[in-house]
Amino acid sequence: MNLRRNNNMSQQTKVVTGIDTRLSYANVWEPKSINGSKEKYSVSLIIPKSDKKTITAIEKAINAAIQESIGKFGGKKPNKATLKLPLRDGDVERDDEAYQNSYFINANSITAPQIVDKHVQPILDRNEVYSGCYARVSINFYAFNTNGNRGIACGLGNIQKIRDGEQLGGHASASDDFTAIDDNSDDDFLA
Repeated sequence: MNLRRNNNMSQQTKVVTGIDTRLSYANVWEPKSINGSKEKYSVSLIIPKSDKKTITAIEKAINAAIQESIGKFGGKKPNKATLKLPLRDGDVERDDEAYQNSYFINANSITAPQIVDKHVQPILDRNEVYSGCYARVSINFYAFNTNGNRGIACGLGNIQKIRDGEQLGGHASASDDFTAIDDNSDDDFLA
């Protein structure tokens, strides 16, 4: 019998995004500290508004996380409008073309995600998964209530790269910056 571990994660609060999800601010190979916080693996997931199946699944998972965490909110279900929620509108909150007509979610984890290709084979080349590529990502939602901040956070699970995309972040590749130099060319530029 094949038993799968759930890692204390409710199936109701877990979502696997659709194939048109794009990675941004992808710190998926090495954990990083943000503003002196604990080092975490993190990524911003850009989800097209047209991917209604993923958006609906996320909204249901957020509602389930609120329901499951009533104890964290003092024993009663809080008004959703009073909570900090992870699903955000790229058209409203980002002045960035990559986020237009999309929602986004920032997901993180202290545990490294497993990163695989379309055939669920491990990706070892760190250049293969980057900000701008498209991937399915497993995420889960959980409540937090600390120092007056209350809401639902998004945990990063695993990543399955689907296809390449234009790199985000304004970092040009060497092939964009340079042309090949013939070994027999004039060496005047070295003088």
